[in-house]
Amino acid sequence: MGRISQSRASKYWRIADTGKTVAEQGKALEDLICYVFGKIPGISVRKRNVLNIFGTEEVDVALWNEKDQNGLSFLPYILLVECKNWSKALDSAEVSWFDTKLRNRGLTFGVLVAAKGITGNPARLTAAYSIIAGALREQRNIVVFTRAEIQATKNTDQIVRLFKEKLCDLALVGTAVP
Repeated sequence: MGRISQSRASKYWRIADTGKTVAEQGKALEDLICYVFGKIPGISVRKRNVLNIFGTEEVDVALWNEKDQNGLSFLPYILLVECKNWSKALDSAEVSWFDTKLRNRGLTFGVLVAAKGITGNPARLTAAYSIIAGALREQRNIVVFTRAEIQATKNTDQIVRLFKEKLCDLALVGTAVP
């Protein structure tokens, strides 16, 4: 079990909230995610803010998963992470854009960190929840992490459990669960 330093995490959150520019605030969220997810056994940050060869799609964070038994052994080797530090729920257009990035790369799994969650009603599959349900039908799993969920985690065991819960919920409910 890897402990997550709450003082270090708080520093990132403080910058994410009060940074001088939107870019600085967004980078702070990415830095936090790299720190927290990088503490999971077998996970390493490989690339950040890389454009595809066409210059049309940027990926915030690319993680390499060694599939450590105490980590994310149940997930693919390559994990793309999109970080959105918006002051409101992420809309369907943004969720769809992330899904497109996964599809264009032939990937089956992605992590969307949406500080305030996503729009719509999961029971009715409206708005952004519909996009995640559509991706699932095409065998792409998108899990959503909120600020509250990340702040509630104190160690890597909790994060790994959260990944498992989110994947089970996704399979059972058919979309992300708030």
